[in-house]
Amino acid sequence: MILTVTLNTALDITYRVRSLRPHASHRVSEVVERPGGKGVNVARVLAALGHPVTVTGFAGGGTGRAVQEGLTATPGVVDALVPVTGTTRRTVAVVDATTGDTTQLNEPGPVITPAEWSAFQEAYTDLLGPASAVALCGSLPPGVPVGAYAGLVRTARAAGVPVLLDTGGEPLRRGIAARPDIVKPNAGELAELTGSHEPLRATQDARRRGAAAVVASLGPLGLLAATPEGRWRATPPARVHGNPTGAGDSAVAGLLSALAENLPWPDRLARAVALSAATVLAPAAGEFDARAYDELLAQVTVSPELTAA
Repeated sequence: MILTVTLNTALDITYRVRSLRPHASHRVSEVVERPGGKGVNVARVLAALGHPVTVTGFAGGGTGRAVQEGLTATPGVVDALVPVTGTTRRTVAVVDATTGDTTQLNEPGPVITPAEWSAFQEAYTDLLGPASAVALCGSLPPGVPVGAYAGLVRTARAAGVPVLLDTGGEPLRRGIAARPDIVKPNAGELAELTGSHEPLRATQDARRRGAAAVVASLGPLGLLAATPEGRWRATPPARVHGNPTGAGDSAVAGLLSALAENLPWPDRLARAVALSAATVLAPAAGEFDARAYDELLAQVTVSPELTAA
């Protein structure tokens, strides 16, 4: 079983309109609701790949119940969200059908009390027992300590469970010092962490800060990885066009699933890039175009990165 942690879960609501115009009324042609948050998206992709996955984090109020109902209805996904008195946030995406552009509105998460945070830590420790790997994903809701991920990384390491960290800002800065097995920042998060806008130098710097391996998302250019076994650049065969929302989460799912299968690093990176590109071609985060994934997997180029950092 793979465990995903989403401390700031959400109910994702997508509105589709013909054309989004400021200061105007709009008729919505389609409404879609689904469980959201980075770790939830990761879990859906893992389940689609055939890996049993358990989702934990927080859920509260009516939106929290809707998130849990959605998870329960997803084959291969087990709901282990911890109840809180606050209300789970919503994210609202408005899709302009004419241009394809998306406008995103993200609510703040519920305030987590010290007692609720303690209850989560106990539940997390218990869930690590049967886990083959764990992903710590996304932002922190109000009330959760900024060093929360660092503590969760240490707990996973003490249990002997490989841990991947996917967050940004100060939570990443503190979490990487706890020595996660993998961190997966995007280019902006990596530059903020290291102060370097040269990706190879920045990945090496991030490793020196504590991560065993750093896999940086470079958007349509693929992934750059610095690992104990070497450095690689993985690129898709061509730029794909579509909705990039959730592509990074699919890359995390690719890395985690390949880690659980003990695949070598080049195969892990090829899977992550193929899944990421196939997600751009899918209509929603947490989904991927299965046929495109199969085709892309054989076409991803993974080459050693020999330039000195």
